[in-house]
Formats: sequence, C-alpha cells, structure tokens
Amino acid sequence: MTLAKTLKKAKGSSAYVNKRHKKGRSHSTRPPKLTKPSWLTFKTDEVEELVASLYRKGYPPSMIGLLLRDTYGIPGVKAVTGKKLLRILEERGLKPEIPEDLANLIRRAARVRRHLEEHPKDYHSKRGLQLIESKIRRLAKYYKRVGALPPDWEYKPERLSIFT
Repeated sequence: MTLAKTLKKAKGSSAYVNKRHKKGRSHSTRPPKLTKPSWLTFKTDEVEELVASLYRKGYPPSMIGLLLRDTYGIPGVKAVTGKKLLRILEERGLKPEIPEDLANLIRRAARVRRHLEEHPKDYHSKRGLQLIESKIRRLAKYYKRVGALPPDWEYKPERLSIFT
C-alpha cells in the first residue's frame, strides 16, 4: 500500500498526517474595544509621565509597553491616554531619530559585519548580511515615504559604529 493510500484511509481517523504549513496561532489577541479598564487607577497624565520617564531611563518603546503591562498593570497606553506611545514621546520631544525596528536591523548588520571581519569565508553569514541590508533599505524607503525619516537619509555601513 502506498503512502497516498494510507493517508486517504487514515483521513477519517486521528492518525491523519497534517501536511499543511500553517503558522502558529498561540498569541493573545487584543480586546476589540479600546476602553480604559474600570479597575485601572492610573490617570492619563500619570501614564504619560511614566512613558517619558521609562524612555529617559533608556528603554525602547517596545520595552516600555511590556513594562507598563507587566509591572504597572496598564494593558494598553492608547486605551488609557487616547494616544499611541510614540505620539506621547513625540509631544515631549523624546521621539527616537531612527524608528526602533530599523535601528535593530542596523545593529544586527553591524554584528554580522564584525563577525565577517574575523571569518571572511563564512558565506552563509555573507548571504545573511545581504538579506539584512536589503530589509534595511526596504524599511528605510518606507519610512522616507511616510515621513518618519528625512528624505536625504541613507544607509551607509561605514556609519555603523554608532550602533555597536
């Protein structure tokens, strides 16, 4: 009996082999309504001050959201303040000059470049660096289009020493 016949027979039973390549669905979902929870005691200005103080301590915006959720019990900044986290930072003049995801990719490219200086024949890492740098260029193109980066900004690997 061939594998295909076995799979067809087993389809009705619990021994069916799932050959689809679906991505996981185990993440939590946000509530559909953005309303401030009734049990939350923080006021809008207190949350905004918390966001600014955490950013001044050196936490990136993504980490600030996690800290507010896990430490302070604030499920979402926008539900409490009516503004996104980056908008709060922008109003206080603290907005990062390069968006966080782009800065992380640039840091990653710098690490791979340092690795390639020691191991110049590591062709897998060279290919990885090419893929990272193409992501950087695509993301920079998007951020220029939406106005998050100045139009004359460009990615230059020589300037990577800033991010290491």
